[in-house]
Amino acid sequence: MSDILVKELPKEERPRERLVKYGAENLSTTDLLAIILKTGTKDYSSIYLAKEVLKQVKDISDLRNITLSKLIKINGIGAVKAIELMAALELGKRVYEQKLDNNLKCNSAFKIYNYFKTELAFKKQEFFYCLYLDSHKKLIDKKLLFKGTLNKSFVHPREIFKEAYLASAAYIICLHNHPSGYVIPSNDDINLTNNLVKIGILQGIPIIDHIIIGNNNYYSFYENNMLGDIKK
Repeated sequence: MSDILVKELPKEERPRERLVKYGAENLSTTDLLAIILKTGTKDYSSIYLAKEVLKQVKDISDLRNITLSKLIKINGIGAVKAIELMAALELGKRVYEQKLDNNLKCNSAFKIYNYFKTELAFKKQEFFYCLYLDSHKKLIDKKLLFKGTLNKSFVHPREIFKEAYLASAAYIICLHNHPSGYVIPSNDDINLTNNLVKIGILQGIPIIDHIIIGNNNYYSFYENNMLGDIKK
């Protein structure tokens, strides 16, 4: 037996009972995970399994990037528990992101960076998003349009502007991450941005920024005067 099973704990010390008595916000991360995992195995309690999950990440924010395959490799966590945990983590992300979306005015590169940094930093692939804004720079929609390899993503202007028309957008902000962690734009980034800016002028839906997110910082084409004569 690797540890005390939950059913062997005094009732008032069990995670579910503690949540009812003290509220979810007062439980430890281990207890919250144990509740999501529901039960342990013959040899491992849900609390023990929760601790094993947390050993896989540096801090709790890294749980958002944990993979199904990594969870399944943990002794005592099978496919069903791994899937249920992944679903709970994804639901938590969506609840938080939806709350932000409804109040997000995209008039600051730093604000956008803070919104996306936990989602895009430390990723091993490039993710290219477009933010579609109304005439007041409020977010109408955000679309993940392209997902690339470690060093390259394939971005086609047709898809970018098609989504802009569907959303009746007045402005577009492009956004992607650099898996290397460094945010200085590559020649490909610069060429792509210049091309999109020209197309945006012709289409009447200007590109007002292109933001690159690294591990702990960002680069804004607008803030660095890299968008020509486009004005916010």
